[in-house]
Amino acid sequence: EPLEVELKELLPHLEYAFLGENEKWPVIISKDLTVNEKSALINVLKSRKREIAWKLTNIRGIDPEFCSHKILLEDDNSPKVQSQRRVNPKIHDVIKKEVEKLLNTGLIYPISDSP
Repeated sequence: EPLEVELKELLPHLEYAFLGENEKWPVIISKDLTVNEKSALINVLKSRKREIAWKLTNIRGIDPEFCSHKILLEDDNSPKVQSQRRVNPKIHDVIKKEVEKLLNTGLIYPISDSP
């Protein structure tokens, strides 16, 4: 079932395309595509509509056994630890809600030495 979303103003080189009737299932595509490219892209997206993560809870994590990230450093360099910075109190609650959403969906997880 498609979500009700508020369509926002896009950058000049982007536009909305819809994978369903009545402006349902919006996706953002490039305006620079030709008519044939847009049509082909929309057809592929329509055929794969069920595989697209339309909500945060639909996103599945990647198994670390399959893929992991590591920053390689030169031998004479070491990682630097930076102190936490203060957050503007006006947006603190917004950040907290977003972090809670990501925690609840399993996209991020707390680490033992995190305050």
